[in-house]
Amino acid sequence: MSGSGAPGPGAAPCRFAHYFVLCGIDAESGLEPDELAVLYKWLQADLHGKSSDTADKTSGENFDQSPLRRTFKSKVLAHYPQNIEWNPFDQDAVNMLCMPKGLSFRTQADNRDPQLHSFIITREDGSRTYGFVLTFYEEVTSKQICTAMQTLYQMHNAEQYSSVCASSSCSMDSLASSIDEGDATSLAKLQRYNSYDISRDTLYVSKCICLITPLPFMQACKKFLIQLYKAVTSQQPPPLPLESYIHNILYEVPLPPPGRSLKFYGVYEPIICQRPGPNELPLSDYPLREVFELLGLENLVQVFTCVLLEMQILLYSQDYQRLMTVAEGITTLLFPFQWQHVYVPILPASLLHFLDAPVPYLMGLQSKEGTDRSKLELPQEANLCFVDIDNHFIELPEEFPQFPNKLEFIQEISEVLLQFGIPPEGNLHCSDSATKLKNLVLSDLVNDKKNGNIPSNALNMYELLKGNETIARLQALAKRTGVTMEKITTPLTEKEKDGKLSCEELELRDYKLNVQLREVFANRFTQMFADYEAFVIQAAPDMESWLTNREQMQNFDKASFLSDQPEPYLPFLSHFIETQMFATFIDNKIISQWEEKDPFLRVFDSRIEKIKLYNVRAPALRTSNYQKCSTLKEAAQSIEQRLMKIDHTAIHPHLLDMKIGQGKYEQGFFPKLQSDVLATGPTNNNRWASRSTTTPRRKDRLRQHSEHIGLDNDLREKYMQEARSLGKNLRQPKLSDLSPAVIAQTNWKFVEGLLKECRMKTKRMLVEKMGHEAVELGHGEANITGLEENTLIASLCDLLERIWSHGLQVKQGKSALWSHLLQYQEREEKQEHSAESPVAVGTERRKSDTGITLPTLRVSLIQDMRHVQNMSEIKTDVGRARAWIRLSLEKKLLSQHLKQLLSNQALAKKLYKRYAFLRCEEEREQFLYHLLSLNAVDYFCFTSVFTTIMIPYRSVIIPIKKLSNAITTSNPWICVSGELGDTGVMQIPKNHLEMTFECQNLGKLTTVQIGHDNSGLLAKWLVDCVMVRNEITGHTYKFPCGRWLGKGVDDGSLERILIGELVSSTSDEELGKQCRTPPQQKSPTVARRLSITSLTGRNTKPNAGQIQEGIGEAVNNIVKHFHKPEKERGSLTILLCGENGLVAALEQVFHHGFKSARIFHKNVFIWDFIEKAVAYFETSDQIGDNEEALLLQRSSCKTFCHYVNAINTAPRNIGKDGKFQILVCLGTRDHLLSQWIPLLAECPPITRMYEENALLRDRMTVNSLIRVLQTLQDFNIILEGSLIKGVDV
Repeated sequence: MSGSGAPGPGAAPCRFAHYFVLCGIDAESGLEPDELAVLYKWLQADLHGKSSDTADKTSGENFDQSPLRRTFKSKVLAHYPQNIEWNPFDQDAVNMLCMPKGLSFRTQADNRDPQLHSFIITREDGSRTYGFVLTFYEEVTSKQICTAMQTLYQMHNAEQYSSVCASSSCSMDSLASSIDEGDATSLAKLQRYNSYDISRDTLYVSKCICLITPLPFMQACKKFLIQLYKAVTSQQPPPLPLESYIHNILYEVPLPPPGRSLKFYGVYEPIICQRPGPNELPLSDYPLREVFELLGLENLVQVFTCVLLEMQILLYSQDYQRLMTVAEGITTLLFPFQWQHVYVPILPASLLHFLDAPVPYLMGLQSKEGTDRSKLELPQEANLCFVDIDNHFIELPEEFPQFPNKLEFIQEISEVLLQFGIPPEGNLHCSDSATKLKNLVLSDLVNDKKNGNIPSNALNMYELLKGNETIARLQALAKRTGVTMEKITTPLTEKEKDGKLSCEELELRDYKLNVQLREVFANRFTQMFADYEAFVIQAAPDMESWLTNREQMQNFDKASFLSDQPEPYLPFLSHFIETQMFATFIDNKIISQWEEKDPFLRVFDSRIEKIKLYNVRAPALRTSNYQKCSTLKEAAQSIEQRLMKIDHTAIHPHLLDMKIGQGKYEQGFFPKLQSDVLATGPTNNNRWASRSTTTPRRKDRLRQHSEHIGLDNDLREKYMQEARSLGKNLRQPKLSDLSPAVIAQTNWKFVEGLLKECRMKTKRMLVEKMGHEAVELGHGEANITGLEENTLIASLCDLLERIWSHGLQVKQGKSALWSHLLQYQEREEKQEHSAESPVAVGTERRKSDTGITLPTLRVSLIQDMRHVQNMSEIKTDVGRARAWIRLSLEKKLLSQHLKQLLSNQALAKKLYKRYAFLRCEEEREQFLYHLLSLNAVDYFCFTSVFTTIMIPYRSVIIPIKKLSNAITTSNPWICVSGELGDTGVMQIPKNHLEMTFECQNLGKLTTVQIGHDNSGLLAKWLVDCVMVRNEITGHTYKFPCGRWLGKGVDDGSLERILIGELVSSTSDEELGKQCRTPPQQKSPTVARRLSITSLTGRNTKPNAGQIQEGIGEAVNNIVKHFHKPEKERGSLTILLCGENGLVAALEQVFHHGFKSARIFHKNVFIWDFIEKAVAYFETSDQIGDNEEALLLQRSSCKTFCHYVNAINTAPRNIGKDGKFQILVCLGTRDHLLSQWIPLLAECPPITRMYEENALLRDRMTVNSLIRVLQTLQDFNIILEGSLIKGVDV
């Protein structure tokens, strides 16, 4: 299982430790400069664009420094056993992680306290091995090495002296002043560091002992190594040779079975370890107390959220153990999810190029003493979470959603922390004092006091300091800096028993705190995903077909899951369910049909069962009420019981069959171990027989199982990798081989991975947008939600940033994409003579017959950049890059723009290394092709996000010239409305049909009101349509009219409300055609059925059946609109007043059988009939069958007359058809239409104005019409302001 702490039950024999390793100086090869450090220097030089020769002179990592501070090559001196089949020994990786900085030398004047750190090796299949290392200093006995060091010093001092003399600025005064300031280069330090005298000084070199284990038993390993070290340094030899203890832990100490505790023996005292039971949270031995103290609660929750959303996380600290503690602590809290990407808590210097990885990672980088964050050059920061552990400080990516119920969550955790006396804000004073002590001799020791390398509770460690002169200085120092160090000052001769007790008590407290904190985190996920199983899509009949088709299959019904969640959770959850860790979690759930359940999943599912039993709540009922964790006490008790009552005891260490005279004890020196006794374990160990018999059985079962799958392992592995989408495409970096070929190979994997991710993302965006996936899942016409669309687009922006960051030569600014764009812009603007850009279309106007059209909008990458640069709301480069991507996507130009950007090959070569994704031609073409596919759908991802920006619009009024004047003598005006607001009434300049105006983003445009004041001789005006274009996004809307504006013509209207439709701009050519006036014989536009009355004879009239169908369809569309989630609804205005809307459908009903012949050359309109009906209602008393019906009828008549009069008296010059439209809209809004229709159908004027066969005179048709309109009663209909402006009802 990728990322899981424990190997599968049969994956490795049940041995506590796999290897014992010794690293240090190889006396035969002597002092070799550390190649890795040199490689690091070369990489740094490469990063800054210098040549490696100058790097040697300038940034000479190893040669400016005094020899004692240089790094030298370490070697694995011995490891036992030689090799284990199920966990092969990787010598280079272990050496690099045991001594990440190589060997270091000290003299008797330096602090030489032992240091403890741990590391992790993640193998390619995702399984992990843990290493625990104790580094100590041993006196150098080799004359040859001491002489070599002396020579190095003489050379170094000569060089320093000559450079000091050469630079006159470095006078003694400035040196003296720097001493006064207590500067790092104090004289004492200079003298101490810059002198090694073979006759006067003793030289010490670092050496380390290491245990490599399958499970992270940190506390037990730490105790074992400390006791081993104590045996080496104490004056008395240990009770048994060291081989006995090492043999014992390697071969005779088993892993404790799940849910049990085990006691085994170190050199001096027993050691206890425990393992959680099958239904408890998995083993985690790293103290979370330290993680919270180092980061503080608020910071930790933010970093935790970044890890959940699979951003790039870089931990930064001087101390290896801190890096490891924080990385392991945070990944432990992810349960039941597991980090699926690159995981290197301690990144050796030689692997720095891995920070270039364009994938999510969690890495730890050791900070050099005295270097600050600003000097750290990171390839990409757009999506980086930078955690400076030592300074209690984090830098977060610009946009990311907050964890659900964050405040209550923090409150709950802080309650647990306070019970254990830990301040939720973390121990800030620790880090402050750490910086003060940085330059002092004892900084290492004081750091240890805090960071748990050798915690202050391990009193036995301080016995090493007995009689050490530094204790007194340390106490004085502690007083000055305000660090409390009571533990050290405790007289070490007190009863040891008490000391041990407090040590065990502290350990137990840590265990309890660990498990309680983890329970709180696990409980959040149990509450959030209590119903996840209902949304898992089990589509495949067997594992083989599932693995083969994994990429094409949806494994989780995301849309339904999100629609079930409380609103505040959505921003986080919509991002989280797109992550690799969530996909893998769901995959594991699906695989559990055919295989044994993943241990994490088993525990999580059992917790959900428990919750359901206790809560007995309806599975579909989601609530955002915060539910605290109720299992804290039980969890702490089970650990306490295990530690108090020991279940198993391992065999005591015993004498081995060793050669006499070897392994002679010599105080302070780690003996040369006898390899023959440590190479193999006991031949027959009956004590284990009972437990290990299950192992071969399990292995057998696994083998049969893999055979039954019917795929050979390679193929299956390939499918699994494919199935995990991208997650492990990169796999883990190989620590051992650092040849350029391997680096190239790794980068090639990155390139393949990025291309694959691009294909997956664009496909997902298309499928979601087109709604296929939702339809397949049985949601009818379900569409992508605005929220989910935003998530997908944000992840596309993130992918583009990662692609542009891969293989950068020199980093500039936080956004690699924006930096590239800026450099492109600069180059283009320099070439003034060129025609702006190769793709640009000239701005010349395309004349149509009438000579009026929208000028073609030029396609220009630079112009789109300028639009974004002019947006004062965006303050950062990352923000600008994202805005530019959204704008290009909305304009369907993303692929074209990026192609143009990359067509400047000289610039690409200057900015990117040869292996960068953007310089792999074939992959780049495929990538652009995938982005091109996004042009198949319409996005409004720029317009809908940047709602407050000012946008320039251009409008053109296109009249029908052959039938009227092109220009009216009156004063025309226009008002444009959209989903986000309207422009207000704007006067159109006299004798102009085109105008540009700027106003705050209107969103998608919905209506245009157009009118004039009817002044002058040629006031009447026949308008074909109005075109309005958003000059930034290029979206063009057409508002068809096809009617007259003017008194005494058509329906006498001086203003009209026009409904817009988006013109699809398939290409510039067609855009030009669409903007032109349509050919004359087609006007007035047939699109508007409003024109039926004015041009009765010309159109074929629909029959009664078609009219009834039209009404049904119009009402049905409105019902559907309200059944969609709010974020997916389109424009209601179009459903009411658009071409096939309710108004048009009712017009057809009222026109059927209407006697509209011209009476005295004057048109008769539906509104005339409405007014006659009102006159009748106002003058007559209706006669009803009974009282109740009469009252109802009277109130309906009253409201009807009130509405009609309000429309007639409104201060607007709307024509008769426009008034009818307002009446229908108001009647729909207030649910009155179904009451008005019967009144109109029965009033006497109907007989005079309608033929006998008219629909309104047919009782059955009227009744069915009423029934259809009644279906709208349940909906809360909100009308757009422009439709009913000025009508007061």
